[in-house]
Amino acid sequence: MAFLTDRKRAVGMGSAKTGTEHHWQMMVSSVALLLLIPMFVFTFGSILGSSYEEVIAYYQRPFPAVVAALTMLVGFYHFRGGVQTLIEDYVHGFARKVAIIGMICLSYGAAAFAIFAIVRIAL
Repeated sequence: MAFLTDRKRAVGMGSAKTGTEHHWQMMVSSVALLLLIPMFVFTFGSILGSSYEEVIAYYQRPFPAVVAALTMLVGFYHFRGGVQTLIEDYVHGFARKVAIIGMICLSYGAAAFAIFAIVRIAL
């Protein structure tokens, strides 16, 4: 083991060739959230505390429903990318694969549930 060259130690530890792409995806989703979160807070905040019927009527309008749907989609996409990086950095072996698959299923399931709820209210 002591006679391994630097190259031999580095074999198998190299670049996965996706770091730059992942970084740009996270940057784009961050900028999108930077715009969507304030719009969501203002649209949601204006109806907060209203009666059930007023909330349903409000979210049947296109703008609040689209803002809420986009915020949920982009938010869960950003969540998936961030947690996947966290798992790849700190979890090893078979547990890494299980955690990544579970996290992807959780994030897409939560996004689908959120979109279903918004569509159900809007229609």
